[in-house]
Amino acid sequence: MVKSARPSMPRLSEVARHLVYPDTIESSLFPRVQARLAECGVGFDPWQQGFGTVGLGLDCNGKFASTVGGVVASIPRQVGKTYTIGHLMVGLCLELPGLRVIWTSHHLATTGNTFQTMQGIARRPKIAKHVAEIRLANGEQRIVFKNGSVIMFGARSHGFGLGMDAIDVVVFDEAQRLSLRSLEDMVPTTNQARNPHGALLFFIGTPPRPLDDGDSFAAKRRQALAGKSNQMTYVEFSADPDAKTDDRKQWAKMNPSFPYRTPVESMLRMRENMPDEDAWRREAMGIWDSDGFAKAIPVSSWNALVSNVMPEGRAVYGVKFTADGSGVALAKAVRPDIGPVFVRPLEQRNLGEGYQWLVDQLAELAADAAQIVVDGKSGVGYLVNALRDTGVKNKRLILLPTLDQVIAAHSMFEQAVLSGELSHPGIEKFDQQVLSATKRKIGNNGGFGWEAPEGETVVSLDAATLAFWGARTTKRRPGRGVRVSA
Repeated sequence: MVKSARPSMPRLSEVARHLVYPDTIESSLFPRVQARLAECGVGFDPWQQGFGTVGLGLDCNGKFASTVGGVVASIPRQVGKTYTIGHLMVGLCLELPGLRVIWTSHHLATTGNTFQTMQGIARRPKIAKHVAEIRLANGEQRIVFKNGSVIMFGARSHGFGLGMDAIDVVVFDEAQRLSLRSLEDMVPTTNQARNPHGALLFFIGTPPRPLDDGDSFAAKRRQALAGKSNQMTYVEFSADPDAKTDDRKQWAKMNPSFPYRTPVESMLRMRENMPDEDAWRREAMGIWDSDGFAKAIPVSSWNALVSNVMPEGRAVYGVKFTADGSGVALAKAVRPDIGPVFVRPLEQRNLGEGYQWLVDQLAELAADAAQIVVDGKSGVGYLVNALRDTGVKNKRLILLPTLDQVIAAHSMFEQAVLSGELSHPGIEKFDQQVLSATKRKIGNNGGFGWEAPEGETVVSLDAATLAFWGARTTKRRPGRGVRVSA
């Protein structure tokens, strides 16, 4: 007999920071699935029962109410994701003969770990009697049930799922790394779903890092929170957005299984092995950056522009001072005769170290520069005067852009990324600035600049933007009219 959950355990509505589900739900398949699993000795906590009820909710026609938008869950680590989703999949397979399920992760290692856990579930005596075969070969990892149902496992990074058809349920694990291309490749597998309740997609993940190709996952979150979809279930567990990293009072907020299923020791062990603050906030606390709103530069577009070769051509340097005057960045852009403009960061420093390093570098680069574009309220005047004192006498070499030119620079940079007219070397720290940037309003005519997440900076991105704009617009040739005094 299955033990009942403790009365003190929370319900889904009590612990989910965000809970959105279709108002077309009139019944649910979950009670049938739960009863089938209870016969196998499997029970669910109250929050899991709530998740199953809305996730498997049915409309008046007996179709899954979330068949269009899917069941989306932002779940931190150590909550019991695989237990919850894994048993739901097993229960569905037992209840619906012939059901075809695919479970796909981004990484092969994650797929292997999940399959290992699911084997453990399938080998429980009361479930094993319903299992016909557990196939272990790579590329064919699956659990086959005697009633014809099957759960297949594979990694998206290895092309798993392509060419499959008549799939009834897809579980997108590691949804924070689900690219739009993978989504476009795999969703058609459900076009000929045979399940009488329709196809169903599950998107399960943690908040994406700036470097993750998580646009599709973030877009679903935005859509749900904006109330723009009545055909999706969205559940999020997370700590308060402004929570302190090691505030234990947040643990019950971000993890509905704490402390009943996930004890203090497990949380401490996870913290000890996840020392990176940002990783802890995303993966353990479930906190989204900027509320998951769209970043200015799409990950997939930026990643497609990586080039390991700096071309020969007209060189322009961009210098950007931070608004508070605490830092400065230097970047280079090269415009070849044919092909995209190549941009790369050169240096970023705290101005506590002074300006002389920057003056020395620019004085050395001036002879081969077509333009040096300098922006930032603080430091500009000092830098220009220092360069002149060093011997850089040509006033046309150094350009201080107007507000309209700064606005144009950002717009041109964005369009170049989207159209493939820009390339970059794929430097991780620079990529992180690019992919974490959002837009902020500049001027009164719809202009924008880059905005960094709280506590971070995009000053190298700003410098690269200025350099790119200069390379695209200047008509000067490197060294033209430049006089550098000894």
